Amino acid sequence: MGSVGSDHKPHAVCIPYPAQGHVTPVLKVAKLLHSLHGFHITFVNTEYNHRRLLRSQGPAALDGLPDFRFATIPDGLPFSDEDKTQDVPSLCRSTMTNCLPHFRKLLAELNDPSSGVPKVTCVVSDAVMSFTLDAAKELSIPIVLFWTASAIGYISYRHYRQLMEKGIFPLKDVGQLTDGYLETPIDGVPGATNMRLRDFPSFIRTVDADDIMANFLLREAERTAMASAVLLNTFDDFERPVLEAMAAILPPMYTIGPLPLLARHIPHGPLSSVGSSLWKEESACLKWLENKRPGSVFYVNFEQQTNCRYVSTEWGIGMEIDNDVKRKEVEGLIREIMGGEKGKEMMRRATEWKEIAVKATQEGGPSFVNFNKLVHQVLLPKKDVV
Repeated sequence: MGSVGSDHKPHAVCIPYPAQGHVTPVLKVAKLLHSLHGFHITFVNTEYNHRRLLRSQGPAALDGLPDFRFATIPDGLPFSDEDKTQDVPSLCRSTMTNCLPHFRKLLAELNDPSSGVPKVTCVVSDAVMSFTLDAAKELSIPIVLFWTASAIGYISYRHYRQLMEKGIFPLKDVGQLTDGYLETPIDGVPGATNMRLRDFPSFIRTVDADDIMANFLLREAERTAMASAVLLNTFDDFERPVLEAMAAILPPMYTIGPLPLLARHIPHGPLSSVGSSLWKEESACLKWLENKRPGSVFYVNFEQQTNCRYVSTEWGIGMEIDNDVKRKEVEGLIREIMGGEKGKEMMRRATEWKEIAVKATQEGGPSFVNFNKLVHQVLLPKKDVV
């Protein structure tokens, strides 16, 4: 294990894609770097999300600490003071084309001797904010790209290009959404077997070859290979074949998941209470859940095509339902999951995966060790590792 030299405090600039499912995990990583390894942190939100966080968390929520500060950059979209999720395709197009100059300017301001903060020594960026690669390269500092979704999600996006080259994507017409075309078997997906077209993230379900989302995600997935290292919110046993396939096409990878469990190592204090919810949270649902018998609540997930394939087939902890949802079919699945033999097996598997996940994030577990390796092998300036 190394230690941080007293003459220079490492400074990580952490920036998520400006959506809820990205802000939360990147903030957890930032807190871990600060709490466990003594990093000075600058956490970068868009101006729009900064305003939303102040509304949801309170006017002093982003005051930060002397060595954990919040900063903002514009997202490039027209000003809005609404309190809702932004249009995702517009946001993707804008971050890709407009954010680099603002991020570059922020780094220059932080590195100015008059800023009162240590010089920036590394960047931890959401993988779908890959403009940060250019800024980090200009400063000759390491940059870690954090893929916040599953490993199979990453491989699926990387495979978009092969689907395009084979003429499978884009769709010939919208009728292919319902005529069985989505059941087409897709071979050659690294680390994955028995994939169907319907198992890929749904952005390829378009007739437009220039669709912004499909092309944006393909671009960002491919640019991930340019990072100093890649961070993944998964654990080795959960997605091992896919992770092995990714290791052949990416720079050093560090699996540190599940992050909610790893984040339990953050000491209780002012920083641990800093929230990331863009909405004002309502606790009534938790009170309702606490009144239910253990194992009596049925969870339904939507719009998770790739995860659905793995939940139902690879991990054995859920069941898939056809898109043409019928009442009797829903009832049958619920009865099977809540009381049938398949349901009992899924409960057993879920408990097994839970135990593996907990062990992975405990001190000495692979995800815990990987986080330390990330810090000492990539993020710390080499002169600070002794």
